[in-house]
Amino acid sequence: MKNFESQLTFTRFYEICQKYSSKTALIYLGQKFSYGALERLVDKFATGLSNLGVGKSDKVMLYISNCPQWLIANYAINRIGAVTVPVSPIYTAFEIEYMMKDAGIDTVICLDTNFVYVREVKERVGLKRVIVTNLVDLIPWWKRMVGHMLDKIPMGTVEKGKDIFFFNDILKQSWPKPPEVNLDPWKDLSYIMYTGGTTGFPKGVPGNHIGEVSYINDIMEDVIEGFIDEGKDVVLMVNPLFHIMAKGFTIAFGFNYGNTVVLMPLPEVDAVLSAIERYKVRWVLGVPALYRMILENDRLEQYDLSSLRYCYCGGDVLPIEVFRSWKDRYNIPLYQVYGSTEIGHVTYSPIDKDPSPTTIGKPLKTRKSIVVDKETLEPLPPGELGELLVTSPYPIKEYLNKPEETSYSYVNLNGETYYRMGDFVKRNEAGELEFVERTADIIKYKAYRVSASEVEAALQDHPTVIGACVVGVPDSKVGERIKAIVVLKEDAKGIGSTELIKWCRDRLAPYKVPGYIEFRDMLPKSKVGKLLRREIRDEEKRKLEKKKEKTSQNTTA
Repeated sequence: MKNFESQLTFTRFYEICQKYSSKTALIYLGQKFSYGALERLVDKFATGLSNLGVGKSDKVMLYISNCPQWLIANYAINRIGAVTVPVSPIYTAFEIEYMMKDAGIDTVICLDTNFVYVREVKERVGLKRVIVTNLVDLIPWWKRMVGHMLDKIPMGTVEKGKDIFFFNDILKQSWPKPPEVNLDPWKDLSYIMYTGGTTGFPKGVPGNHIGEVSYINDIMEDVIEGFIDEGKDVVLMVNPLFHIMAKGFTIAFGFNYGNTVVLMPLPEVDAVLSAIERYKVRWVLGVPALYRMILENDRLEQYDLSSLRYCYCGGDVLPIEVFRSWKDRYNIPLYQVYGSTEIGHVTYSPIDKDPSPTTIGKPLKTRKSIVVDKETLEPLPPGELGELLVTSPYPIKEYLNKPEETSYSYVNLNGETYYRMGDFVKRNEAGELEFVERTADIIKYKAYRVSASEVEAALQDHPTVIGACVVGVPDSKVGERIKAIVVLKEDAKGIGSTELIKWCRDRLAPYKVPGYIEFRDMLPKSKVGKLLRREIRDEEKRKLEKKKEKTSQNTTA
């Protein structure tokens, strides 16, 4: 993309739609959408939003799973100058209420299955309009009928109202072209994404258009140029689009090259394998757990995966055994991608050589990185372990409404503002980064980033809990399992792990809920009263090592 600094997030999309109008842009549950059809749907929905009163800089929450409506809404929202706020469709009413108030949401696009949560908070947050859809709204009627007969389509109850609208009703109208809006790629927001906070509340990360376009341009020019076959390749996307990794990958590898994106609503392994075989997929993005599940699938021999050429892995640490098993089985490597919501995509494994399982690749050209001492922030020489800091002139460098979190996570060094990734790495002589470990504040469960502080805050809201410490316990299948250490009030009676886990389920998305809870009389703290979460984490690691050692001895005996 030449002159990318003047580009908006949807500029390239419209250019590609004109160039490849009749080519298949998207395949979803077997239904194909051409680029021309997708462009018309985006325009219709953009005009519909505008006619409903959504305007420039308005915040629109996208509370749906992977489906064509997600992509249509995302481009349409930006097309009229509004801001997309994508969130997980499994968030609870407790979670979305906080985000709605924090971001100033007045429009929500949700699934009918989570409308009940929106209805619960609607009046409290002052929503002006709710647009409801179902995962199969854009699938032909006869396919929907079969799905309903087989009880394969989740359905929710929606109460009609003057401010309740339906996605399909908006698309059925014969709208003219959406209004033209003057946007500044640097100043105007494209999205607000939420990520775990260290104070118990999710942090809103505002993203401008140029911040997103910059790393996508890097990927296209320096990572995949010469390897991707424009207008002919097929990309499979199973990762959730509300994550910056999946969204950026879909745009860079798929739509910005006029390629076909096979979109999966859920990470069901047999469906993924069948799609790879049926559509001759060449490019895949997955998390380590997905590749492990594929390798362990009992029916793997039934599928022809010979079309695969480039498989990327991100979102969590790639286990060496998964890396090796994949290479041994398919004779193609797993390349890695690494980044964060705050700074975008940061590193990619070079395609022109076999990657190492321990490295996360080289930084993209618009992402400058340094490895520093965690306490002094002094730069470290190659080979030494330190915290990774990343900067770029393009992204916004602050959290929404959180000055204290901003001042900690964004630091000024030699006139440049760096983001503290919170991960500990080494830089090798070739300039590649080797991931060693992450901060104890963030737990990676099935590639989800879970804020330990957020789970602790939910537990400490319980009237009998006076202290909580949440850590990740290493697990080869899911990355880390969530464990909570809890201190109860002296007069607490009859409170067990079952009740506290239920308490968390009512307030947190399922992937944030602790798998088990241990009760103690006190928690380790520093002299100034700071929770020493890393001590608990190290203690759990020692327990795990002892357990493995004991198991090994018993096996040998």
